[in-house]
Amino acid sequence: MRILLYNPDNGVTRNFMPHLWMFLLKALTPPGHEVLLIDGNAKPLNDQELVRFLHEENIGLVGIGAMTRMVQKAYRVADAVRAAGVPVVMGGPHVTECPDEALGRDGGPRHADAVALGEADDTWPLIVEDAARGQLKETYEPVDEAGKEHKPPLQPYPVIPWDTIDLAQFNFVPTIVRRFTERYGSGISYFNTIPMESGRGCPYGCEFCTVTGFFGDQIRFRTNESVVAELLLLKRRAEKDRGKITIFFIDDNFAINIKRTKSLLRDIIAAEAQLPWIAQISANLLRDEELVDLMAGSGCKWVFIGMESIDPLNLADVNKSFNKPGEYAAVLNRLAQRNIYAITAFIFGLDNDTPGVADRTLEQIATWPPGMPVFSPLVPLPGTPTYKKLGAEGRLTRPKHWMNFVHNQMAHTPLKMTIPEAQIELDKAWMTSYSPKNNQRAIDWFGGRDINDQIMHFVMRMFFRGIYFPQRNARVWTKLVAQNHRPLLKLFREGLGKYREGRKSPPVATVASSSTN
Repeated sequence: MRILLYNPDNGVTRNFMPHLWMFLLKALTPPGHEVLLIDGNAKPLNDQELVRFLHEENIGLVGIGAMTRMVQKAYRVADAVRAAGVPVVMGGPHVTECPDEALGRDGGPRHADAVALGEADDTWPLIVEDAARGQLKETYEPVDEAGKEHKPPLQPYPVIPWDTIDLAQFNFVPTIVRRFTERYGSGISYFNTIPMESGRGCPYGCEFCTVTGFFGDQIRFRTNESVVAELLLLKRRAEKDRGKITIFFIDDNFAINIKRTKSLLRDIIAAEAQLPWIAQISANLLRDEELVDLMAGSGCKWVFIGMESIDPLNLADVNKSFNKPGEYAAVLNRLAQRNIYAITAFIFGLDNDTPGVADRTLEQIATWPPGMPVFSPLVPLPGTPTYKKLGAEGRLTRPKHWMNFVHNQMAHTPLKMTIPEAQIELDKAWMTSYSPKNNQRAIDWFGGRDINDQIMHFVMRMFFRGIYFPQRNARVWTKLVAQNHRPLLKLFREGLGKYREGRKSPPVATVASSSTN
């Protein structure tokens, strides 16, 4: 049987990397079946194009995974696939919390033939074999003989054959640029961000987050050896193809066990398995100087930090008092001293937020080393304590907001400001953070540092701007380049100067030997 694993986009925003679940399920598929992958973020298809693909490739089963913000699009795609006569199985955090919605048991239309609840590592092979026999069950749950939920161990961990998987659709380098760099420039043929996990679960239980509910509060780790082996496999592929690969460790808190994390990073360094990497780490864990040293030595370039708020009362309300706003500056400076920078996430619309929260937050950000601030409204996700609390208080304005997805729009009434006021704060935070003036200021901060760090930071700013301001056509990109011509020219001049300096400066050894002859 030929299987398509499909990850939808939401029609507005785009992800910066593919989702691990597709590659993991491909590796877990029983022998005798062929798996094809399509990520709608990287390879957008309309319904007609997708159905044509199914028929041309003789697809017998489609697996669709979707987070809440993508599920409206996922349901629409699933409807088109089922109408074409191909069975659909759906999974992921949203479907796990709302299985009746996907199966049409809540009074709405049915979107899936089957649902996979929770982690599908153990149930996926069963789903494939049942589908091949034409005997799909409606619900697959990872439970033991006693009916208790079973969390799959990550030892042993499936080997994902990164050396043979076609990654072309996930290449960040546009075709026209790739042709130039391959022939005249750096020789780089592709730039991919690859998801990898070293562990699952999070004990913190932040009230707005789905992670603890889905993966559990007990941490399961892969062996250091399997992580290092996967890194080496990807590093060999990048070297062979003259490509660039960055790793995103998607662990919900990569350093949750500091002793274990240090051990892993030492093993990465010892095996010379370093690739540039990004990870999600709580600010409170980054107090450890040795940990940050090892992060730098093992290839860390960026850290995603869920700061959420600069207000301790807000943090206490969502069970995140372990974040200490007074420590944020020290943490970010500690990272920047080692050329590691932060993607800092903030939530607006928390119960203690009032008009002016954007200005207050931006004032703090301006005192830190430049990073990538990300702002979002508080999103009440199904199954979380936040969703249940807001529902009980009658504050959900769109209880099924995911069925009418609106990019970065509130779905509940905040306590101390109105929904329009919260929207003004969001807009101001994004517009100010990624204005040409602030982009220039960020590049100026790097004065005297490696030109490659400056270029990396500027490119990241352009892409991260697209989280809030969708950048989907050449006209938008042309306008953006024109608005940011000053930092671009500065980087071009500095880069050209470094290039010329390297061309005209002979090696010291050569000069010395010629002077003695």
